[in-house]
Amino acid sequence: MRILVTGGAGYIGSHACQRLLKDGHHIVALDNLHRGHQKPMDMLKSAHPESFHFIHSDLGDTKTVLGTLNTHDLDTVMHFGALAYVGESVEDPLWYYRNNIAAAIGLLDACDQCHNGKGINRFIFSSSCATYGNPPQDMIPVPETCPQSPTSPYGYTKLHMEHILKDYATKRDIDHNPLALTMLRYFNVAGSDSAGLLGEDHTPETHLIPVAIEAALGKRESLSIFGTDYPTDDGTNIRDYVHVEDLIDAHVLAMNTTKPGQVEAFNVGIGKGYSVRQILDSVKRVSGVDFPVHDAPRRAGDAIALYNNPERIKSTLGWDAQITDIDEIVSTAFNWMKANPNGYSKES
Repeated sequence: MRILVTGGAGYIGSHACQRLLKDGHHIVALDNLHRGHQKPMDMLKSAHPESFHFIHSDLGDTKTVLGTLNTHDLDTVMHFGALAYVGESVEDPLWYYRNNIAAAIGLLDACDQCHNGKGINRFIFSSSCATYGNPPQDMIPVPETCPQSPTSPYGYTKLHMEHILKDYATKRDIDHNPLALTMLRYFNVAGSDSAGLLGEDHTPETHLIPVAIEAALGKRESLSIFGTDYPTDDGTNIRDYVHVEDLIDAHVLAMNTTKPGQVEAFNVGIGKGYSVRQILDSVKRVSGVDFPVHDAPRRAGDAIALYNNPERIKSTLGWDAQITDIDEIVSTAFNWMKANPNGYSKES
């Protein structure tokens, strides 16, 4: 297939490019490099000079995106490009709506106009468990039928895009030009590729596993646990952590399985929750460093427990997480961060 990967220079997008190239596809990565990195793009281009191309552009630049789709004769889109910090979305909601919704509509305009109006055949959307907000505890583990009630502008942008994509798919059906649409609602994504080439490098870093690894590597003096009085076994809240390569497997299966005219939504998570303390204990085991940890008050809006019911994606796509041991997930992230203490910067 010939695939556009938006947000291709980011953490998940770069892993998707790597896997798709390995599978023999022609890939064009598009990223504005606001939070993505040029280095993994250069690495992939060096390894796959004929089948990989990088376009430095914003999603909302419909003219550039349309030209890219037509020039490279692309037939599939994997859409990862989005801002993704919950707290930041509360502080600057208009930026999130402008980037995650308005710019994405520009992408859809290009997808609709390309190939003389025939459009893109397949679209896989990077959605989020944030669309569920704080699910009722009787719906944990979370099924796809759980009510979607976001608690942040970020979560709303993902939910709104699901609605927009469904409406777009309906329009394509009416035009007798059906689209294969899959929306994947991720839980927490962690780890690095098995070859140790790609990793998680965010500024600022807010995800628990890399933040804890930074503490283990001496890049942070300590780490705070926000809330130790939750009604869980150890008092800290619980999340589902899926390895990034397992996540990309789900995308590949969705791309290969969903047929024109189908609209599907799947949760992607291992179906098991780990508490904050369990994550910190894992990082300490893997790193061999007992870094300082402080208790802090709860953060507003944090769910008690949020982990996936994987039955639907298992039965429909045949997907099952291959890496479910938290120490194995953490070790892949730790090994990359230890080898690249400054991330993708030239000083590493």
